[in-house]
Amino acid sequence: MPHPDTWLKVLPQGLYCEPGGFFIDPLRPVDRAIVTHGHSDHARAGHRAVLATAETLAIMRARLGDGAGGSRQALGWHEALTIGEVRVWLAPAGHVLGSAQVAMEYRGSRAVVSGDYKRTTDPTCAGFEPVRCDVFVTEATFALPVFVHPPPAHEIAKLLDSVALFPGRTHVIGCYALGKCQRLIALLRGAGWDRPIFLHGALASMCDVYRQCGVELGDLRPATMAAKASLVGAIVLAPPGAIADRWARRLEDPVAGLASGWMRVRQRAKSRGVELPLVISDHADWNELLGTLSDVGAPEVWVTHGREEALIHAAGTMGIRGRALRLLGYGDEEEGDTITPEA
Repeated sequence: MPHPDTWLKVLPQGLYCEPGGFFIDPLRPVDRAIVTHGHSDHARAGHRAVLATAETLAIMRARLGDGAGGSRQALGWHEALTIGEVRVWLAPAGHVLGSAQVAMEYRGSRAVVSGDYKRTTDPTCAGFEPVRCDVFVTEATFALPVFVHPPPAHEIAKLLDSVALFPGRTHVIGCYALGKCQRLIALLRGAGWDRPIFLHGALASMCDVYRQCGVELGDLRPATMAAKASLVGAIVLAPPGAIADRWARRLEDPVAGLASGWMRVRQRAKSRGVELPLVISDHADWNELLGTLSDVGAPEVWVTHGREEALIHAAGTMGIRGRALRLLGYGDEEEGDTITPEA
């Protein structure tokens, strides 16, 4: 039985499955790509052929247009496909709509590339499913013990309490366009907020994709077209870079918030002028990362972007061998225009 390190290679383009002839989330245009999800550090333009979930393909079409792939093939959950000599299927990752883990079997050896994932329930996407394997490839965005995310409902209650406390102010919450925005909307609806939610124009197209894929988001309205008086006491969602921008100055005495796992770090909130930090993340926290290593039962874990050393050390205490893949170029755009570890 060949060990996965004999058939999964790190090349300049990214992680390459040699007997299958495909890359997973390649960093450069390639002939064949399997894409785990639609964030731009994983779903890049220019591939000749792309395999992904139908939802990820829809997101790529909306974001990349003709650059979404010369040919595109959708694969359903657990629908097995043989590519070259490798049996491939997708399992939910729980990160954003359509996000998938890539499971591969080659001559009795199984490896799973998880992409980005979280274990907390999200009403806007399918929840993470552990897949038993010989090698598990994991991110490590929040792989430090300090990062233990509170329940999302707790953070939404903080937001709604602030709205009630300051009824004459507009609450503008920074959130990434894909995944975080729609999750915040769903969490607000679940907490009973049935009033309109106003959106910065940069967030609208991804909300449209979610709706087309059957995710109900309620009454959404463009913030830029709304009268200033109608935004008093309202909740406005905007890209993180807009909450302290001149765009926000048209709002009524805005309360600036930011929904991010990085809001656990007070200095980050302070440096960005965030009055209302909301610790809501679309990535696994420290406890969820360790729990996942236990759930998948892999004797070996390969760690990609984030705090590789800390997670590898913790894995070792669990009797799991660890290796840092050193894949460069992954992260997320959530905190602004540059690609930084996602929140």
